[in-house]
Amino acid sequence: MSRRLQIRDRAKPQTPVGAWSISNGSLEALKWVGLLLMTGDHVNKYLLHDSSPALYALGRMVMPLFAFVLMFNLTRPGAHESGIHVRVMKRLAVFAPLATPAFVHLVGWWPLNILATLLLATLIVWLLERDSRSARCTAWIAFLVGGAVVEFWWPALLCCLSSWAFLRRPSGLRMLLWASATASLAAINGNFAAMATLLLIWGARQVVIPLPRSRWVFYAFYPIHLSLIALVLIAGEN
Repeated sequence: MSRRLQIRDRAKPQTPVGAWSISNGSLEALKWVGLLLMTGDHVNKYLLHDSSPALYALGRMVMPLFAFVLMFNLTRPGAHESGIHVRVMKRLAVFAPLATPAFVHLVGWWPLNILATLLLATLIVWLLERDSRSARCTAWIAFLVGGAVVEFWWPALLCCLSSWAFLRRPSGLRMLLWASATASLAAINGNFAAMATLLLIWGARQVVIPLPRSRWVFYAFYPIHLSLIALVLIAGEN
């Protein structure tokens, strides 16, 4: 009997708030979907010279997907007290520079890669959750200044922060703000394909996918796959 109860408990949705939930396995599945779409997008952009409009459109879902997964984990009960924000920032601070050589070869020195975007978003959330005037002022400065140098710029930060705000206290207004922030990515993407992310997240909430968590896959995958693409391009030039 106890064994069945343990299995049942692991299948229950894990949620930062009582009114909104998604299972851990479904959350992990969203991360894998993001990795797959990101790989297709980068192969299309750097190796296929943007020859596939479908891969480009699907790739616009990657940033808001990763933003949602990250913010969900940061809004789990007790996350701030247990130091999750700091641990995430330390990991991103390691892997963002590791991805930089390949990213610079493919894109250039500006903007900084998406891991830097997620690092900045996590820093802002961490400051806001400290709930002091100086921390809030620092968060605003980080948003205004940092948004100018990270990939997808201020719309990406708005996408992260609006999903964080919704997950902390779900409401119709906050959902509208989250959707609006996601739509603002059209200023960079040239289309509203990122909005499909919200439908994908809604669908993932309806199922419980038995998928174990792979904590380090995303961090390592990003610099590795960029490096491989850069090496293919370098080999083709020689």
